[in-house]
Amino acid sequence: MKRYRCAVELAVDVLGGKWKPVILSHLKEGVHRYGELRRRMPDVSEKMLTQHLRELEADGLVLRESLDGRVPHVEYRLTEDGERLRPALQALYDWGTRRAADTGITFEPVT
Repeated sequence: MKRYRCAVELAVDVLGGKWKPVILSHLKEGVHRYGELRRRMPDVSEKMLTQHLRELEADGLVLRESLDGRVPHVEYRLTEDGERLRPALQALYDWGTRRAADTGITFEPVT
């Protein structure tokens, strides 16, 4: 088992990287299919998105559910442990919104 000296070190180890917090933020809004996540994150490669989804699933933050139907598909959602991140994700969102307003940054709409 890996040893940590501080809780933030553990959190950054699990959530680190550019895309994991973004994935979790989108899943905070509700269940998404892989293709929906891809459209919401056009700058992430398919390989990176898949890798991060697998890591978040292995860490117990994301649940991957395969659904059979006329068109089989996969859905992703936050687990109970992932839901505990909701306040932290909202705080990051709020900070980013304020920072954008203060610095004149605008966000591109997702198509």
